Amino acid sequence: MEKSSSSKSIEVNVISAEGLSINRKQPKNVFVILRSDPFNSRSTVTDIEGGSYPKWNEKLVMELPSHARFITVEAHSGRKLIGSASIPVSDFCGGYLPDNYLSFLSYRLRDANGEKNGIINLSVMVKGKGTSRGNTGGCAASCSRPWMGVPVDNNNYNKYNNKVSGGMVTGIPVPYKF
Repeated sequence: MEKSSSSKSIEVNVISAEGLSINRKQPKNVFVILRSDPFNSRSTVTDIEGGSYPKWNEKLVMELPSHARFITVEAHSGRKLIGSASIPVSDFCGGYLPDNYLSFLSYRLRDANGEKNGIINLSVMVKGKGTSRGNTGGCAASCSRPWMGVPVDNNNYNKYNNKVSGGMVTGIPVPYKF
């Protein structure tokens, strides 16, 4: 299948889950389904020993359509949905994150009633050709250029009012929610 220019390939490593339950009991035979849209999904093998703390450490590669704003992760025990989470694509693609950057993420799972039901741990990498100058394949246009700092102060004076050479500040904005 040829990758369309309007989509990217992502590699999601489904690592583990914590605190899963079904009617306050340990689930059995837990697996995860990952969806980027209704027609594109992948699933892990079944963990038969993990119970409430299953482990997979399984890489799932799939296409991420350019219009996708979320990917969905669902934990199942047989046909029973244990919990799901909608992961914003902006958490691992876009802004200041270049292609091939590995993001480690954990999300709260919610059951069909919206109640908290465990946590899923995974890593996500947007597959690309790299971030060299001139590459336009990055998640954001800014990723195709080397990261640059911002001058600290145009006047460049220290606290003693002496002229000093220019310093640089670098950082990545992190959203904070209550």
